[in-house]
Amino acid sequence: MFLENTVNHKEQFGWIEVICGSMFSGKTEELIRRLKRAQFAKQKVEIFKPAIDTRYHDEMVVSHDSNEIRSTPVESASVIRLLAQGCEVVGIDEAQFFDDEIVAVCNDLANNGIRVIVAGLDMDFKGNPFGPMPALMATAEYVTKVHAVCTRTGNLANYSFRKANNDKLVLLGETEEYEPLSRAAYYEAMKQTSPFKEKIDIHQDIKKDTL
Repeated sequence: MFLENTVNHKEQFGWIEVICGSMFSGKTEELIRRLKRAQFAKQKVEIFKPAIDTRYHDEMVVSHDSNEIRSTPVESASVIRLLAQGCEVVGIDEAQFFDDEIVAVCNDLANNGIRVIVAGLDMDFKGNPFGPMPALMATAEYVTKVHAVCTRTGNLANYSFRKANNDKLVLLGETEEYEPLSRAAYYEAMKQTSPFKEKIDIHQDIKKDTL
């Protein structure tokens, strides 16, 4: 269970919180919840998101259930360092879309006494660690992994399966393009998808030859 750090005014360092998981797992919802609590406490809060994320709104961070909070779209992570001056809490959504400098930016902010809350996909649609997220998770004080519900089995889902026939790493989309799947359901779905089906078939043939 996540517990917010108590404020020690003698310690000048902040900290990093990472909220990760698959699509439709409630990452942004949890990010917004924490940020709104900080705003209610009259803390100075700034929220940032990558400029390419315009699915719901150009400036708002919006969760899948339409909860929202105003943010500043930025083209690169380095801009956040400049715009976050004087803040007590910084929120960053869709961190996987930022360049690797986001890791240094978050650590610089935390080292300057700022609470940094980051949300993002931990894996891409191929099931690989996504962009700077592994490094952010490694350097964070707190990591919260949230789960969706598998649309095929009803079990916990931690994979984002891409239904659209597109191999681009970055493809913004919703339920038309993606669905959350459990490990077993994801593996079965990927077996039917080229070129991944060919890789799985080759792997199975190798296993047969070694038996």
